[in-house]
Amino acid sequence: MPNPYFRFKQFTIHQDRSAMKVCTDSCILGAWTTTHSASAKKMLDIGTGTGLLPLMLAQKSNAKIDAIDWDAESCAQALENCSQSPWSDRIQIFEGDARQYHFPSAYDFIISNPPFFESDLRSPIQKKNLAKHDESLTLDELIWVIRSSLLPTGGFSILLPFHRTGYFEELAVSNGFFLREKLIVRQSPSHPPFRSILLYSCQKPEEFVLNELIIKDEAGKYSSEFKMLMKDYYGGD
Repeated sequence: MPNPYFRFKQFTIHQDRSAMKVCTDSCILGAWTTTHSASAKKMLDIGTGTGLLPLMLAQKSNAKIDAIDWDAESCAQALENCSQSPWSDRIQIFEGDARQYHFPSAYDFIISNPPFFESDLRSPIQKKNLAKHDESLTLDELIWVIRSSLLPTGGFSILLPFHRTGYFEELAVSNGFFLREKLIVRQSPSHPPFRSILLYSCQKPEEFVLNELIIKDEAGKYSSEFKMLMKDYYGGD
């Protein structure tokens, strides 16, 4: 059974009521995104779950951050987690369907860890299926929400399973977005890639950057790159 809470250096995530628990790849998404979004003034997290990503972004920026989730219990937990953080005055949680929600303003940065397992093994718990599979929000619908909610000068980051990266890249191009940077994530040097994190903008970048992150080395210990990325959130100083 997952731990009912996950303690970071500057905040705590309670997760007993949310279908989406804290996981390493979501933490990587949050930490990596903060290095690309620190200047943003207004951000949105689509599918917030426990509120993990808004808290990670708030820790490393001065932005106002909105977050939305369709699930009432997840929203209540995200509100609890964010209200107990040092940045409660900058985070707002919305309960609703992102496809139909009327957001109060456009955003200069959007982040999402979407329900992306299109045809993978289903859980017997329907709530988890909706949180982890694209029964509640397909990638095609997500890109429409992002395009509708983003300022013309804005950008977004997204976490995807590696095998769905190509599909999303084509989808993003067809919707007028430009890929600025891609981070390929492996569990270890001997494992194949299992996640991609993509950074997009509405304007064509001067160059495209491709990087790789290996979580653990061959000895099963966290790599120096992973520890450096996560150092402000958890782990040793």
